[in-house]
Amino acid sequence: MKIVLAIDGSDFSKVAIDELAGMPLPSKTEVCIINVFENPMLTAPGALPLGGTLGNYYEEAVSNAKKAAEDTVNDASKSLKDKNEALSITTAVVDGLPKSAILEKAEAFDADLIVVGSQGHGAFSRFLLGSVSQLVATHAHCSVMIVRKRNSKEK
Repeated sequence: MKIVLAIDGSDFSKVAIDELAGMPLPSKTEVCIINVFENPMLTAPGALPLGGTLGNYYEEAVSNAKKAAEDTVNDASKSLKDKNEALSITTAVVDGLPKSAILEKAEAFDADLIVVGSQGHGAFSRFLLGSVSQLVATHAHCSVMIVRKRNSKEK
């Protein structure tokens, strides 16, 4: 079985990681953990560092976003591996639009399943582009598992 786990570091992503880690998976399951970081110039207003030229701002903002994305997938990989040593895990960090990048990775990976959190970072992006999980579920060529964060009343 091949699974793409799309995460962004949000609480909803952490729930998706935990849910996947707790699933009884077939032996030789391959998991590709992907984090798509969006152009920092279009997201968080505090993402730009102070000082230097505009080009330096942009390069440093992209570098910071990429580093944060790499840390996120590495932490998720460690968490999954700690809970299920049999998993074969690869990671990918992509600069782009989350919906497109997730679908492209799933197709290239020949995924049987995409796992995403029900919500994530990027309220502004969601306002402009719609829910990533909804768009992935609508356009994916494989099954999609959308993991919801349970509130304390549901436990």
